[in-house]
Amino acid sequence: MKTLYVVDHFVPFPQSEYGGVWNVVAENDEECFDLITEDDNEQYLEFYGHLRENIQKSNKYTLVDNVPSEVITSFLT
Repeated sequence: MKTLYVVDHFVPFPQSEYGGVWNVVAENDEECFDLITEDDNEQYLEFYGHLRENIQKSNKYTLVDNVPSEVITSFLT
């Protein structure tokens, strides 16, 4: 069963003013992390230490349909 994750992540200035929000469909926290980081800009890599914690604390919604795992939307400032 898949889950919709709504993940907030803070990235300090000057790389970002606020950070971002990712909406991700994944089977578990680890897959969510992998999907967010696979195509993301390398300038944020140093801030991923908190990303796993943010994924664990994120709002999660169980999906009824079995849809593909993917980053649905991302908003980075």
